[in-house]
Amino acid sequence: MLDHVFDLAYLVGFIAASLIRAYWLKRTPSWWRRREKIADDRERGQDRPLMLLTALGMIVVPFLYLFTRRLDFADYTLPPTASLIAGSLGAALFLQALLLLWRSHADLAGNFSPGLSIRKGHRLVTTGVYERVRHPMYAAHLLWALAQLLLLQNWIAGPAFLAASIPLYVARIPREEEMMLDQFGEEYRRYAKRTGRVVPRWRG
Repeated sequence: MLDHVFDLAYLVGFIAASLIRAYWLKRTPSWWRRREKIADDRERGQDRPLMLLTALGMIVVPFLYLFTRRLDFADYTLPPTASLIAGSLGAALFLQALLLLWRSHADLAGNFSPGLSIRKGHRLVTTGVYERVRHPMYAAHLLWALAQLLLLQNWIAGPAFLAASIPLYVARIPREEEMMLDQFGEEYRRYAKRTGRVVPRWRG
C-alpha cells in the first residue's frame, strides 16, 4: 500500500516540476527563434545524446515503471517502517527540489537560458539561491534524483535519473563555468571562490 502512495507522490512531484519548467520557458522570450540575441553559445554535439540519456532516466524509465508491467521483475518491497521512512524522506526531498527549482528560475528571471548559452545583455546573478550555489538548478535535479531513488521501489526506475544524469553534468558544468568566466572574468572568479557548485560551500 505504501509503495502506491509514494508512486503517486512521485507522479505529483514530476507534474509540478514540469509545470514549473514550462512556466519559465514560456516567460523566456522566443529563445528558440531569436538566435541574434545569443552572445555566446557553448552547446556541442555531445550534449544531445547525453540529454536524451538524462530524459530516459528522468521520464521514460519511471513512466515504464508507473504505467506498465515491464519493470515488475525489478520491484522490491521494504518492511513497512523502512518503507515509510524512505518514502517520507523522498517526498520531503522532492518538495525541496520543487522549491529550489522555482527559486532558481525566479532569481534568474530574464537571465534564464534553457541551453548552454548567454544572451546579449546577460548579467551575473549572485543573489537569492545563487548567493550560496552557482548551479542551483542542477542541485534541484540532484534532489529530484534522490527523491526518485527513495520513492520508486524498483531497482531500475529508482536510481535511473541519478545514474543517467551524472555523465551530462560532468560534461556540462565545467563548460558552463568556463563560459561564465569568459563572459564575466574576475567578477565570476571572485563569485566562484565564495560559493559551491551544486551544494553550498562550508563556511567555517
